[in-house]
Amino acid sequence: MGKRYIVQTFGCQMNVHDSRRMEEVLADAGYSPTDSPTLADVIVVNTCSVREKAEHKLMSLLGTLRPLKEQGRQVTLAVAGCVAQQEGERLLKKAPFVDVVLGPDNIPELPTLVAEAERGAPPIARTVFDDVAPSFLMARPRHEEVTAFVTTMKGCDERCTFCVVPYTRGSERYRPASDILGEVRRLVDGGVREITLLGQTVNSWFEDLSDKPRGKRAPSRSRFADLLRRIADEAPELTRLRYTSPHPRHVTPALVDAHRELAVLPAHVHLPVQSGSDRLLKRMARRYTREQYLESARLLRSARDGLTLSSDFIVGFPGETDEDFEQTLSLAREAGFVAAFCFKYSPRPHTAALALGDDVPEAVKDERLARLFEVIAEQQDAHLASLVGTRVSVLIEGENQQVAGRFTGRSERHEIVHVEVPEGARPIGEVVEATVVSAFKHSLLGRMDGGIPIDVPKKKKAKTALKIVGSP
Repeated sequence: MGKRYIVQTFGCQMNVHDSRRMEEVLADAGYSPTDSPTLADVIVVNTCSVREKAEHKLMSLLGTLRPLKEQGRQVTLAVAGCVAQQEGERLLKKAPFVDVVLGPDNIPELPTLVAEAERGAPPIARTVFDDVAPSFLMARPRHEEVTAFVTTMKGCDERCTFCVVPYTRGSERYRPASDILGEVRRLVDGGVREITLLGQTVNSWFEDLSDKPRGKRAPSRSRFADLLRRIADEAPELTRLRYTSPHPRHVTPALVDAHRELAVLPAHVHLPVQSGSDRLLKRMARRYTREQYLESARLLRSARDGLTLSSDFIVGFPGETDEDFEQTLSLAREAGFVAAFCFKYSPRPHTAALALGDDVPEAVKDERLARLFEVIAEQQDAHLASLVGTRVSVLIEGENQQVAGRFTGRSERHEIVHVEVPEGARPIGEVVEATVVSAFKHSLLGRMDGGIPIDVPKKKKAKTALKIVGSP
């Protein structure tokens, strides 16, 4: 049997995308996948550094993997992703049993570095940004893959004071439209029905690098809406086109018009806000006000009937007062978010917020997080309950792993929907019409129109809870 690999992933969709690319370059080098670290010849841990908790998870995981090296097995251990980029050589000193430290821009080098480690080369850190000639590895369609990610840009120029991403991912580099369209076309031809465009500030995309805006006060020159229109025109078989994560200041009139005019864009946008307080938004260097954010939300909603919004929040940012936090709660209610990722502030290296101190007590952060959780959960609860009895279009992504005869997908608004289908049917990759018969905590139960009838329970308030996410 040939050599085997396993890639373990922490973090955001960009990290998931990067892990897929690492799997592909290792497969090209002759490695096959395994689900067990004890059977793997190469173990890659793809890391996140947005929250301190993720770094602790990494060190804990490395502690469990260390015995594999100490037992004399010929296993190569690589750490990739944002913590790798952030720590570089320091990580090799903290964990000298690690063989390779690999930054996000160095993924193509992974097979070569692994081969050198297998031949006895000393541990190495490769964390070099590809600023001069940015490269983007192209995704490949996989068997029965319904959804896929496509990178449009990498890096970030926003410099929010809490965020380490500009340090771990570099400055903004944009992928040519022809390359993006070529990858989309290849995935659609391979059977993919839904594509999510990825970027740290995905809607800042534009192509003319000579026209790149400079300085913190530069206006948005986004051409992202043009890219969406080109994809819609050149890949008409695509069912849905999503994107994440946009920055509020790049919600341009052209992007709003695209949501109004392009049927391929679903009725949901994830639009991070972080705080409802103008004072804190300024301290965070978010470059928009509360009212500007709410106006963007209003325009997006006006563009598409039933459009829903989700968001990101940070509580306990340095200097956050009770009044600041109350403004965050009121914005969450006014915007009507149906879901959110909610975090406690944690100091990150190389960020401007370090100079502000971490002056909100942990107990206060916990209390505020719980209160924000409650507001969002109530709104999510009401939203899901309101859909009972309605019909939704569901793109089926796969079989339900818990209940036989059910398949799972997402609605046009991004709700998870479990659908019971007629016996013998296997509608993976198809859009089915379903009647919602019940609301669960984070999802809906539907009956496929023309399928097996399901007893409809009496309508009652669903006990919906929102998962509060730190770093996956």
